[in-house]
Amino acid sequence: MKKLLLAAVAVVALSACESQQALYSWYNSEDASYQYTKRTTDDKLAAAMEQYKKVISGQNAARKVVPPGVNAEYGYLLVKSGQKAEGLKLLKEEVALYPESEKFISRIIKQLEK
Repeated sequence: MKKLLLAAVAVVALSACESQQALYSWYNSEDASYQYTKRTTDDKLAAAMEQYKKVISGQNAARKVVPPGVNAEYGYLLVKSGQKAEGLKLLKEEVALYPESEKFISRIIKQLEK
């Protein structure tokens, strides 16, 4: 009887350790963004933009949606690098995916559309 009880406790304990799938795939974009912010160079900008492209195009996590803020950050970098139309498109996508960001991003969009 003790062995059966011990086995049941072990099964319950091990099933509680099951890992959960992440909501978003970040592909190390935080590090690229940090490196670019820390030292602004063309190489760091290109690396950060490449990471953001990877995050946007390769969402295979639980939600299958671009993480909050990624479209806005990448859009800002695109505008900064001279690709205004593409950057505005991504800023608007951020607002469409995350309406709560509209309060902040709408001002940026208005300034860029002038």
